[in-house]
Amino acid sequence: MSEQVYAESGKAVAEEGLVLLDGPDGIAVALTPDAAEETGRELIRAANEARQQNRAP
Repeated sequence: MSEQVYAESGKAVAEEGLVLLDGPDGIAVALTPDAAEETGRELIRAANEARQQNRAP
C-alpha cells in the first residue's frame, strides 16, 4: 500500500477520445473509455468494501 493516503478526489475529463484523470499530488492517468469505465466500477466496489471494513468492530 502507498505511504500517502489522499482525502481529495481526482478530476476526470474526456479529451481526444481518452479519459484523463488528474489526481492529488500531481498524479495523472490517461485511460481508454473502456478502462475508465471499469476503473470507475472497481473504485466504487472497493470504496463500499472499505466502508464496511471501517464499520467492523
